[in-house]
Amino acid sequence: MINKLIAKIKSTKAPIVVGLDPMLKFVPEHIKKKAFSELGETLEGAAEAIWLYNRELVDAIYDIVPAVKPQIAMYEQFGIPGLMAFKKTVDYCKGKGLVVIADIKRGDIGSTSEAYAAGHLGKVQVGSRYHYSFDEDFATVNPYLGSDGIKPFIKVCQEEKKGLFILVKTSNPSSGEFQDRMVATGTQAGGAGGIAFGDRPLYEIVGEQVARWGEEHMGGSYSYIGAVVGATYPEMGKALRRIMPKSFILVPGYGAQGGKGKDLVHFFHEDGLGAIINSSRGIIAAYQQEKYASFGPEHFADAARAAVEDMREDIADALNNR
Repeated sequence: MINKLIAKIKSTKAPIVVGLDPMLKFVPEHIKKKAFSELGETLEGAAEAIWLYNRELVDAIYDIVPAVKPQIAMYEQFGIPGLMAFKKTVDYCKGKGLVVIADIKRGDIGSTSEAYAAGHLGKVQVGSRYHYSFDEDFATVNPYLGSDGIKPFIKVCQEEKKGLFILVKTSNPSSGEFQDRMVATGTQAGGAGGIAFGDRPLYEIVGEQVARWGEEHMGGSYSYIGAVVGATYPEMGKALRRIMPKSFILVPGYGAQGGKGKDLVHFFHEDGLGAIINSSRGIIAAYQQEKYASFGPEHFADAARAAVEDMREDIADALNNR
């Protein structure tokens, strides 16, 4: 699947993934009115509204981006109807030829991790038959329970030719409370029990482990074991690019969280590959921004397409002028 993602990035000339993170405040009133008139102001009505919203967005952008990243929490908040809208969105995007990265951030161990991996990337056995449940192409996972939480996902990825993006350095402001903590990575002789040396931030140690997992599971030039590194920390991204040379990096934090094209160049290799940049509300709710307000709510999908085109140009300019 990593090879398919790379091929689509090359064909679209857009190392961009659109985060399909629908909130009702993003959904134009005419769509909510239609959904609520049929199903009421219910969980079913909300789920229908976000499905209609997603479908129109996808129709407007599927030919100019390689991938989408639905965030499952935005669907789970509407219960079972929301999860049904999530599944309809995944299937619709795959039908349009898009690579689907499930932003699920799962992190557990043992049979629980196996079940998450089977449900999202693999298949489950029911009697004598096997069924795919959500069937996304990639999933985001949290590594902080160690290899016990990651290996079940890797096993399924091997079987299904799918991929992972493992959280390494996230874009949120408080990520440093844990991820930036300095860790002593060795000892030298002398004193009681030796003296610690080689203090390094925890995110670098996690990045090294991601690189090790990745070296064992290559798809070609790149591993199908990738990493999540926020756009809001470009210098840290530069260091992690060196640590994980064969891992594709999923970069959140562009646009609404402050990241710009010039902040992203260190995530890419010289050939312009190695990273895919996420924008969520900066694209799907572009019509609510002053820059794209002229499109209006009725043409929100056209505004999203314009935002993708501007983002693609911003990234290309930054890469060409680095």
